[in-house]
Amino acid sequence: MGSRDMSFHDGALARVLLAPCKLGFALTLGLVGLLLVTWTVDWVFVAHVWPGRVTGLRDLLAREIAAGAALAGRQGASVAAVTGPANGLYALVFEATGLHEMGQRFAQVGSLSIPDTVVRSAWIARHEAIEVAMLGTQLLGLRAGIMVRFLPLLALLYVVGAAEGFSQRAIRRAQAARESASLYHRAKYGQMLVLALGGAVMLIWPAPVDWPLCPVIGAGVIGLLAAGQWAYYKKHL
Repeated sequence: MGSRDMSFHDGALARVLLAPCKLGFALTLGLVGLLLVTWTVDWVFVAHVWPGRVTGLRDLLAREIAAGAALAGRQGASVAAVTGPANGLYALVFEATGLHEMGQRFAQVGSLSIPDTVVRSAWIARHEAIEVAMLGTQLLGLRAGIMVRFLPLLALLYVVGAAEGFSQRAIRRAQAARESASLYHRAKYGQMLVLALGGAVMLIWPAPVDWPLCPVIGAGVIGLLAAGQWAYYKKHL
């Protein structure tokens, strides 16, 4: 009997210790997947849509920087509040891996070793795709920094929606109204879907995002779903 209890506690302890590793692994995979999708979408638009090719992506990045700087200014923050995540993500993907330093070295005129000469030729042949990846990474980080500025609004509307839902739950409980576990779960998973899908679309969207409108609409939908979720929460705990 003691061994069974000990094995249970060991399993619970292992789950607690492994939880951060699993979360970190899932977040890393999510970031890698998001980067790959972003690079693919940007490259398709550079190759087939934007007449200036990479110039179109540079212009998009410049417009988003201006929009982020204006938003940060209205909130009393500096432009570094939105450009910091862009610089951090770029440093993680290109500087930490040595790709940024490699590009700078290849740009300099001078003799190189035979392996570096071969790599430099391949780098030059694919310089446009590499630049698209670099600009796309900065754009992804920049938009993530802008979205963070809307988290207080999201939290506020969620709290308002949850408060409305609990008040409706109290009314339904007093009237002995029916429960609906399916509506509760649909509203709960709907919030996850809106956050994941809406956030991903805004991050990879190959055009300027309407920042005064899109996040506000998303936060409003989250508030409505939160109201529906907690309104149908089971009455008897």
